[in-house]
Amino acid sequence: MSGIPLDVAEEVAQALAEGRAVVALESNVITHGLPYPDNAATAVKVESAVRAGGAVPATIGVDGGRLLIGMSAADIERFAVTPGIPKAGNRDLPVVLARGGLGATTVASSLVAAELAGIPFFTSAGIGGVHRGAETTMDISADLIQFTRSRVAVVCAGAKNILDLGLTLEYLETQGVPLVSYRSDDFPAFYCASSGLRSPHRVDDPDVIARVVDNHWAAGGRGAVVITTPPRPEDAVDPAVAESAVRAALAAAERDGVRGNAITKYLMRAVDEATGGRTSQANMAVLVSTAEVGGVLAAAHARHRSALR
Repeated sequence: MSGIPLDVAEEVAQALAEGRAVVALESNVITHGLPYPDNAATAVKVESAVRAGGAVPATIGVDGGRLLIGMSAADIERFAVTPGIPKAGNRDLPVVLARGGLGATTVASSLVAAELAGIPFFTSAGIGGVHRGAETTMDISADLIQFTRSRVAVVCAGAKNILDLGLTLEYLETQGVPLVSYRSDDFPAFYCASSGLRSPHRVDDPDVIARVVDNHWAAGGRGAVVITTPPRPEDAVDPAVAESAVRAALAAAERDGVRGNAITKYLMRAVDEATGGRTSQANMAVLVSTAEVGGVLAAAHARHRSALR
């Protein structure tokens, strides 16, 4: 027993008991990602995409000192309309649980919850990483640290392009976190199909990815396997346009003295304004397309484990 109360949705509990595929999802995108009603509508679309991929969605949240492992439609609506829900990252999760209110999980804290619940797959559009200028600020996302701790496969569209993606890849290599790109040669940059950096491994077969995940854990790997999938061509933002907007946003953040936890939200909003809303539209689309791939890969992993029994 973990000692932390888990409120597991009936559908999720049944799927886990039967060995069927389940995909964990963060709730921070509902409370801090998009305005209402886009946040609620997108969360529903993301869950539907996981189902289309062949898995059961389990959106994670905190409510009344318990971890919600799977949200109902009413839960999603409640999180979408309630103002001031705190972001419960992995360092904040014990405090938010102890206080007994609502909390929205990030990538890192969702991995904590997924592992406690026995869910081996998680999906998110863009993971955190090493921030630009980290050599002086030491600003490195907790996501990367949690990847070394939680045995959960992470399906994503790479890391956000506001980050130093070269250093992010270096960090993952140093920490021994396997990185595989699904049906792509390059490491994607969230809503950009390519960061301009090659991925260490390309795998096109979901069944091979299932074996990669289990091989990592069977060999004693203590953490995640990161699996990237690029946005669909019709959803992708031109990398040159995105980079120009990021550089302008970084200059504005420096001018305004924005630091620490506030920097990511500030930069994402500034980039969206600079691109006339193009990146927020791409953000919603990538959340959905990545979730469907996550469902496909989780289903392949469930089949692989079933065959081993």
